[in-house]
Amino acid sequence: MLTDTHCHLDFNRFAKDRVQVIERAMDAGVTRILNPGIDLESCQAAIKLAEENEQIYAAVGVHPNSALTWDDSTLSELEALAKHTKVVAVGEIGLDYYRDRAPRDLQKQVFLSQLELAASLQLPVVIHNRQSTSELLEILVEWQMKLVADGSSLTERPGVLHSYSDEQPPAMKAIEHNFFVGFSGPVTFKNAQELQLVATTLPIESVLIETDAPFLTPHPFRGKRNEPARVRLVAEKIAELKQQPYNSIARVTTENAARLFNW
Repeated sequence: MLTDTHCHLDFNRFAKDRVQVIERAMDAGVTRILNPGIDLESCQAAIKLAEENEQIYAAVGVHPNSALTWDDSTLSELEALAKHTKVVAVGEIGLDYYRDRAPRDLQKQVFLSQLELAASLQLPVVIHNRQSTSELLEILVEWQMKLVADGSSLTERPGVLHSYSDEQPPAMKAIEHNFFVGFSGPVTFKNAQELQLVATTLPIESVLIETDAPFLTPHPFRGKRNEPARVRLVAEKIAELKQQPYNSIARVTTENAARLFNW
């Protein structure tokens, strides 16, 4: 049993063969897929997919690169979407100082608003980070500590740093505050020694696996469109790095996802 904790099946790159992609995932042993939104339109598409497929769940949120779509009604619309029975998280949210498609102050404002929404709805968060680690982690730690002070049920499962790509110390800081760390295709790349070190040293109880499909295709399919069935390659690589049986890695990461998303 495997779980792909981050996949964008609603994207147009799956328009022609989405049904077959989902079937291949099931054939590969993937029993749960989380499809996060990046704006209101994709959130609605993610929910529709979740309604049509028992194994698919949705997260709703506005991605930092979509922050310019935020207006006075966005938060209330997200809140309404988040109350759907198959929505299990707020995401994909965070900061992106690499692409800078929206002003950083606006990104931060949108991020903070959605963290507040997640806390009020008792939903974990799915976090995007590109070259914003210091500021992002400071915000997340403060948010999680407020959850602790408020006695929130999210204290032990606040969220996941999706498709982790940074060094070891920030990852350790995140898990100290009960965040999970998600690994995707790049952990399989031959030149990813730093990321492989992070995956090797983190406790498996804090690890999730994902594809971020259609992006970040694992070796040996790098350069081709990614899909959820290939989450198995991520699990196999982590098993190799940790020198643990594949079945154990698949089982524990699936249990971790169930604990985080309460499905």
